[in-house]
Amino acid sequence: MIHETIRQFRKARGMTQEELAIKLNVVRQTVSKWEKGLSVPDADMVIQLAELLGVSVNQLLGTSADTDTTAQLSEELARLNEQLARKNQREKQLRQANQKRGWILFSSFLAMLLALTVQNEVVSILLVGVCILAAVVVLYRNLALLTSITTEDMKLGVLRTTTLFNVGVLVVGIVFAVLTASDLVTISKNGEKLLAMLLVSCVMLFAGIVSPKLPYNRHTGLRLPWTVQDEETWNLAHRVIGYISLPVVLLYIACTFTIEDFELVTLAAMVVWIGIPGGISYYFFHRKMRGQL
Repeated sequence: MIHETIRQFRKARGMTQEELAIKLNVVRQTVSKWEKGLSVPDADMVIQLAELLGVSVNQLLGTSADTDTTAQLSEELARLNEQLARKNQREKQLRQANQKRGWILFSSFLAMLLALTVQNEVVSILLVGVCILAAVVVLYRNLALLTSITTEDMKLGVLRTTTLFNVGVLVVGIVFAVLTASDLVTISKNGEKLLAMLLVSCVMLFAGIVSPKLPYNRHTGLRLPWTVQDEETWNLAHRVIGYISLPVVLLYIACTFTIEDFELVTLAAMVVWIGIPGGISYYFFHRKMRGQL
């Protein structure tokens, strides 16, 4: 890029930004912007720069194309300006995304801190719930930014629906925890088991419906080390989740009513539900990386 060649040839000539700016009748900040890739000099300025630095225009542009005429030079600079604009836009979006991720991480760590330090159970649940909800709201409001999926993409609607479902599950969990912790609602052990079974089943069924439509991203879905590295592997894993969710839920409900150890049944159901798509997708990814597909 031209910003690199300007800096390279200026230093080779032993000139400072200030000295080069004086010779070009511009301020030092203008030269600094060129070298930082924040702007591109116009055609006349490129010709003056090339003369002052003792190089050809093509060398300064870092191209092998013939740009001797002003029209060709203007065309090349327009192309560089377009590249620069895209680069600056990507960097701006990356900074914004990192800022939002920072807020999400801050809210998550604050939730953990409050859970460890606040002694009152009801207050602790409420504060932790507020922190987690704040993190989810930030995620929901910035899904397009964080996933690089434009608002015109229909798949963004799937991400929003999934996030709203997660918010709903979280709110229900918080309300239930507060009501039971404050003794406003009393539920028998068998009732707790049925409610937990219902919640887990709903999550599995919802995931089975949306997973095949879920776009490749690093925020929502089956985020395993191999699924987040390859979009084809990601799509395979989520198609498998779509196929197995209903059978796993039916088997889970049947086992819940026939086996006394509910925790073991739930753990086994989750292992099967995640393990099957995880194992199949890992096998596919491993073969793909070895060039066997």
